[in-house]
Amino acid sequence: MSIHLKMIKKYSVLICLVMSAILLIIAASKYPGGSLLDKKSMGFGWTKNFISNLFATKAINGLENTGRIWAILGMAFQSVGYGLFFINMSKKFSLKVWASVIKYIGFANIFFIFLIATPYHDLGTISIVLTLFGLFIITFFIFKTKHIFLKFFCVICLLTYYSFFFFYGFSFLELAFIMQKVYSISSMLLVLGLEYFTKFEDFMQVQSKAHQK
Repeated sequence: MSIHLKMIKKYSVLICLVMSAILLIIAASKYPGGSLLDKKSMGFGWTKNFISNLFATKAINGLENTGRIWAILGMAFQSVGYGLFFINMSKKFSLKVWASVIKYIGFANIFFIFLIATPYHDLGTISIVLTLFGLFIITFFIFKTKHIFLKFFCVICLLTYYSFFFFYGFSFLELAFIMQKVYSISSMLLVLGLEYFTKFEDFMQVQSKAHQK
């Protein structure tokens, strides 16, 4: 395998998530306008729209959504990025049961995250549950390592997810709009932190103790 291919493989998660962010920002810049709170508003408001608005054929104000293709491409990169992350993390677990769970979450997320950008959006939200479950498992093992910063960041990231569910469930839409972006950014940063600042040896001692019990 050439050096270039090795570098691409090593930084594939980073490349996918950066491309996803760039493409979604482009999609937002091309979104005509309209939100659940103001159908006549202009453009995409990061504190007034859900990201899912970018995937509609027509914007809420009724105009053709020219940013849709960029949003779909952005979600495609995100689905691959998150999928590769969980698959890579599974290789750092020596306990076969949890390694298999994490790996299958990775494969499933490649499919379900992309569905968010399709008419099967509601089915695609299963990816949020899978991602939360996967991050919860990883957080459990991170707490048994020496990565103090990652322990803190894992908790913060999970709290942003739960906060979004709370605000959305109780119809605090203004806060839900904001929290969706917060949990999206925090989870991307956490994924990158776990991908590039953890290794098999971090979990090996923890899991060897589990085998001894």
